Amino acid sequence: MASTAAGKQRIPKVAKVKNKAPAEVQITAEQLLREAKERELELLPPPPKQKITDKEELNDYKLKKRKGFEDNIRKNRTVISNWIKYAQWEESLKEVQRARSIYERALDVDHRNIALWLKYAEMEMKSRQVNHARNIWDRAITILPRVNQFWYKYTYMEEMLGNVPGCRQVFERWMEWEPEEQAWHSYINFELRYKEVDKARTIYERYILSFLSDFLDSCELVMVHPEVKNWIKYARFEERHGYIAHSRKVYERAVEFFGEEHVDENLFVAFARFEETQKEFERVRVIYKYALDRIPKHQAQELFKNYTMFEKKFGDRRGIEDVIVSKRRFQYEEEVKANPHNYDAWFDYLRLVESDADGDTVREVYERAIANVPPIQEKRHWRRYIYLWINYALYEELETRDPERTRQVYQACLELIPHKKFTFAKIWLLFAQFEIRQKNLPGARKIMGTGIGKCPKNKLLKGYIELELQLREFDRCRKLYEKYLEFSPENCTTWIKFAELETILGDVERARAIFELAISQPRLDMPEVLWKSYIDFEIEQEEFENTRNLYKRLLQRTQHVKVWISYAKFELSVDGPDRLQRCRQIFEEANKSMRSCEEKEERLMLLESWRDFEKEFGSDGTRERVRKLLPEKVKKRRKLTAEDGSDAGWEEYYDYIFPEDAANQPNLKLLAMAKMWKRQQAKDDDDADDREKLPEKPPAAEEEEEEESSAPPEEPPAPETQPEAESERDAETEKTYDDRDDSSSSSSSDEDDGEKKGSREEDKD
Repeated sequence: MASTAAGKQRIPKVAKVKNKAPAEVQITAEQLLREAKERELELLPPPPKQKITDKEELNDYKLKKRKGFEDNIRKNRTVISNWIKYAQWEESLKEVQRARSIYERALDVDHRNIALWLKYAEMEMKSRQVNHARNIWDRAITILPRVNQFWYKYTYMEEMLGNVPGCRQVFERWMEWEPEEQAWHSYINFELRYKEVDKARTIYERYILSFLSDFLDSCELVMVHPEVKNWIKYARFEERHGYIAHSRKVYERAVEFFGEEHVDENLFVAFARFEETQKEFERVRVIYKYALDRIPKHQAQELFKNYTMFEKKFGDRRGIEDVIVSKRRFQYEEEVKANPHNYDAWFDYLRLVESDADGDTVREVYERAIANVPPIQEKRHWRRYIYLWINYALYEELETRDPERTRQVYQACLELIPHKKFTFAKIWLLFAQFEIRQKNLPGARKIMGTGIGKCPKNKLLKGYIELELQLREFDRCRKLYEKYLEFSPENCTTWIKFAELETILGDVERARAIFELAISQPRLDMPEVLWKSYIDFEIEQEEFENTRNLYKRLLQRTQHVKVWISYAKFELSVDGPDRLQRCRQIFEEANKSMRSCEEKEERLMLLESWRDFEKEFGSDGTRERVRKLLPEKVKKRRKLTAEDGSDAGWEEYYDYIFPEDAANQPNLKLLAMAKMWKRQQAKDDDDADDREKLPEKPPAAEEEEEEESSAPPEEPPAPETQPEAESERDAETEKTYDDRDDSSSSSSSDEDDGEKKGSREEDKD
């Protein structure tokens, strides 16, 4: 761009496009790509080869090349690749002095370019200019001391030249910069190549620990690379060279150095393996236990694994079990610390310590577990927690054989439960059963009485009654049943059990009175079970009249079909000359009473039961009578309505039409007769259409027809009339009813007849 006298750059004017209309011939991107590809395929001729025959031509060639390199450098001095190409070209002509000058000029441009220093030093080494190469490396590591590649190349050159002291001096200069780990290992390996073990040990000491920099006015130690792996490498170095005591000392210093706050399992694993190779098994065991006591469980997986393998190889069965138990104990401790209300974790933990630990340890864990009371007083949150108390009491009773402590556990549990909101009958019952096992019957009764007084529950009352039954205290059982029925008079099971108790004791009148009192209750939870038990009781006592009266009383309350069927079966089971007549009479009464029943399936169930009875005990007349009472199963359709009141379509369902009901509904007969009349009308219309379609006959044919008509008429063949009769019979038997009005049903029948008529005409065509 042109510049003004003031030095400012002048922006050239952009040509304005006058005609912005699209060109007539458009070039697509595909055409451009195709042309570019075609031009690539064009082979350019190679440049001509130049042969230099004398010195003048060589000088001209050098001048031209140097001028080209200088021009490139003049265009852009910062492109280091141009400098390197220039220097390498001069080096190829054995012009080392010129190449050195070019490299120096390049370093003036960019002295922080690593590749430039490397190429410069490599050129000097190729030319066997050792002192020049040393000078370059010294300058490079002085300017860029953090570039490890310079140090590696420099030390490698000195070692290849056999200058071991010079190489060591370079390493010492390098270590002053506290480089990365690989540099220290390179220095150590260098000393080991020349059998300088003491110097290698000194380097390891400096490698792990070093003095602070000069700006800190203290003699405190600071770590260069204090990682665990470096301590382990140091110890293995000592072990590899036979210094066992030094190696053990390194491990001990490492453990002391990291302390209990920064312990690492890898250090202890390596320490234990070292002692294992030295056959110091007790020391190994102590190391593992020391580490397991101080390292969290989630960080000691590898430690547990190695400890288990060690015990399997060198320990006994007890040692292996200790390892497994300690590992699981750590796991459970972490779980209960993370969530103290995780009662499942407490159960697993207690099961573990009960199988292995002593009584004091188990008791301590139980106390820790039961201290985690659920924060919400809702029974669903207490269901798992209460089993901690139960297991604690059972452990004290069965394992430690301490009845007094067991009693204290039960009492503490009962004091803790909020009985005004909820209770656990299991605790009261277990406490009472414990007192009975201790032969303290008054104490057990006192406990049960206290429980019933504080919070009466069905399970608690049942348990107390069963307890007294086992003790054969029947008077107490009667009193308890009375209390139970005062508390819950709607419980049919209690009434039945009370009556069964009186029956077992032989007091039938008392049992009957209990049943009478039970069925007179205004509200019952299972009245059908109670009535059935009462009826079975009377049948067992062979009081058949009382049983009949019970059935009649029950039928006054409910007209359920099962009651009628049970009543009929009862009459059939009673031996007597008129038992069949009684049974049949009950079926008839049931059928009459259930005519108004909306549940037609129940009525069908009754008739089917009656039919089965007549099949076994009745005559042909009674069977035919019952068969006529059976309903006809028909398919109907009804309209569905959605929740929002819109039309949801139609659905099909099956209904039962009883003959007795059909006789009282003349509309059904009228509808059937109308359909038959409509079908007959369609048939007559078809016959009339057939006669009209016949062609006119000649006179001779008419005479023949008259002669045939004068002859007696012949009956139509049976095979032609039989399908029509069968179709009419099928049409009469197959009935489909609709819940819509008669007009809709008649229209549907007209459509069906029209379809049949069209199909017959197509068959004739």
